[in-house]
Amino acid sequence: MLIKFDSEAGTFTMDGGIAVQLLKAMGHSGTVPGAILPADIPGALARLKGIVEKSVHEGNPAISKPAGGESGAETEARVSLRQRAFPLIDLLTRAVARDKEVLWK
Repeated sequence: MLIKFDSEAGTFTMDGGIAVQLLKAMGHSGTVPGAILPADIPGALARLKGIVEKSVHEGNPAISKPAGGESGAETEARVSLRQRAFPLIDLLTRAVARDKEVLWK
């Protein structure tokens, strides 16, 4: 399942499992579809950034899923929490600057 994040500040789509985990890290219920109002975004953004920074300092990403690769590869590349969260952090930052809500479905 894919989840589309949409705002007048931008749009992107990500894997549903990862998206729900990131929503929960922001302090949201993880319900899809959902939305966050402009007044609530700064707090959610701060929580998400805090989780990302904590994972970087601990060296243990809280959200990790094997990246796509060639079949038969003995080692699978891991995508860090920072990399997975970047599009959402970027969208939330732009939404704060423009005072816009963010929706997901």
